[in-house]
Amino acid sequence: MENEDQLAKFLEIRDDLPKLKAIVMMKGSHGDEKVYSWEELPGIAEKVPQSELQSRMDAQSPDDLCTLIYTSGTTGNPKGVMLSHDNITWTARTLANMVKLGSEDIAISYLPLSHIAEQAVSLHGPSAVGLHVYFAESLEVLADNLAEVRPTFFLGVPRVWEKIQAKMMAAGAQNPPLKKKIAAWARKKGLEGGYADQQGKPKPFLYGLAHKLVFSKVREKLGLDRSKLQVSAAAPISMDTLEFFLSLGIQITEVYGMSESTGPGTVATPWNYKTGAAGVAMDGTEVKIADDGEVLMRGRHVFMGYYKNEEATKETIDEDGWLHSGDIGEIDSDDFLKITDRKKELIITAGGENIAPQLLEGKIKAIPVISQATVIGDKRKYLTALIALDPEKVADEAASIGSSAKNAEEAANCDKFMGHLQTQIDEVNKSLARVQTIKKFTVVPDEFSVEGGELTPTMKLKRRIIYDKYSNEIESMYA
Repeated sequence: MENEDQLAKFLEIRDDLPKLKAIVMMKGSHGDEKVYSWEELPGIAEKVPQSELQSRMDAQSPDDLCTLIYTSGTTGNPKGVMLSHDNITWTARTLANMVKLGSEDIAISYLPLSHIAEQAVSLHGPSAVGLHVYFAESLEVLADNLAEVRPTFFLGVPRVWEKIQAKMMAAGAQNPPLKKKIAAWARKKGLEGGYADQQGKPKPFLYGLAHKLVFSKVREKLGLDRSKLQVSAAAPISMDTLEFFLSLGIQITEVYGMSESTGPGTVATPWNYKTGAAGVAMDGTEVKIADDGEVLMRGRHVFMGYYKNEEATKETIDEDGWLHSGDIGEIDSDDFLKITDRKKELIITAGGENIAPQLLEGKIKAIPVISQATVIGDKRKYLTALIALDPEKVADEAASIGSSAKNAEEAANCDKFMGHLQTQIDEVNKSLARVQTIKKFTVVPDEFSVEGGELTPTMKLKRRIIYDKYSNEIESMYA
């Protein structure tokens, strides 16, 4: 474990773990005879004969359990996903071959290594093809580390891409008029060029000039000047964010999957992608849509089952070997998968309408001052939303409309600011069907966070936690 704080948790329950032989601390040391420091490990390893290691390796089978990955628990209690050696080695090699990564490539690790996406990028992929991995100092300084490392490919969860987008938009707003005009012209060329590229058409006239004047400089500043592959995974990403980066000559391709598929299920590459789609079935696997719209997967990447939970396993893997993802999606004529929502997260209103909250949340988050949104409405007469504001934008946004608000709490109590937000929500509502419109909203005092319990380590919404935490605010919108 990491340090003394984590060690204390284990020492409290050690009597309930009779098979626990030793504990290793990554940082620091402890006087307990069964607790070893990281620095002590090499000396202990030298006492183990090579023959013992070889015998353990010889006893392994590709289909043996290799590791447990615990689900994030967004829709219930976490479950232990059992992955075999074959699941991991086959998936790592297949994915690396599909996206053409090798020993000369460089990645940067910043997500928790307990998550399958980060293990694929930082552990299994590098083990399969020998690529280099740098570890970020922290999520807070990821932008600085990116510029320092200059990776050849970068996996960003949607929240990271959204944060980068917000900072770039804030910086762009401070530019002089001429720079703003050049940037607007370049972004128009960038968006046209990005979609032309996806359709196999030539890029528009003067795209090269836009790249030289704007796109190349943006890439260099972000640390993506050497990157040949930018990926979004682990959670849904909005079209607004995808098109923002596409307009700057940065293609964000998507990978869809889950712990139960050893990470990837569908993959998009820079030479075969569609903005807003999650790619095609990974080589050697199958993907189909069930009658009720659920995404099903089958192949060597499908997990062994849930640890000590046969009932959940039978609910997830059917008799024909199809993995039931719990996601709702559709496959187009080019075999590209598009995820529309979580099966368990679909809102069914009191009127019987099925509503996909992630679609609406993406539209709400496109409002610049809003960083996060959660739509509510299951078994209700109408839809509402909890909204978190971007703390770095509130004061400037308020000043631009004559409000004195400096933070989210003050903004929520300012009639002028709330009226300003309502106007922007009204504009979003104009693009929606009547049953999809947001009738009321509440601004929460802080952004949703991992520390606050509202987000998973990969920054997906824990809706059940959010509903419980803000139950009074939610009920007040339906009073």
